[in-house]
Amino acid sequence: MEAFKFKTLDDLLDDPSGQAELIDGEIVQRPMARMEHGLAQHRTSVELGPFDHPSGPGGWWIATEVSVHYAMHQCPTHDLAGWRKERLPERPRGVFNVIPDWVCEIVSPGHERKDTFTLFTLLMRHRVPYYWLLWPEDRTLIAWELDGDSYRTLANLTLTDDAPVKQRIPPFTELEIDFSYILSA
Repeated sequence: MEAFKFKTLDDLLDDPSGQAELIDGEIVQRPMARMEHGLAQHRTSVELGPFDHPSGPGGWWIATEVSVHYAMHQCPTHDLAGWRKERLPERPRGVFNVIPDWVCEIVSPGHERKDTFTLFTLLMRHRVPYYWLLWPEDRTLIAWELDGDSYRTLANLTLTDDAPVKQRIPPFTELEIDFSYILSA
């Protein structure tokens, strides 16, 4: 019997599918994209666009589907991630090893444990200041902020009807974010 070998970034880069990530030393295939996932990701990017635009509040590099190399055996691909330009004046390139200031994952059926536990603890351990989770099917957002060595809940929002819901949630408090648009059914 062959011993388990933890995979590294080199193994991930050799993966022919291009649709994988490195989680806890294993090459994990990313889930098939669903319409709900794609819309939530796109709409979040649209709502946060002004933070990445010089004519808006600016100050951020925000990207979708970006791989971040946290440690030898950890290189997840985040649905959305952002870096403050004051901390990182030059735009990130390629597989990046600078810890984001904000990460947002859109929870996929069958991958809930990865987003709600594995990435949660990884990001907390690497001191990512803000972590958001979106459940498009449930029309829910939970946002956390690093407080010392652990996350504390900033927002726990579930939309129950079509009423407009706009909120300012850190780290994006300069503008109201339309969560009824992001999580619309």
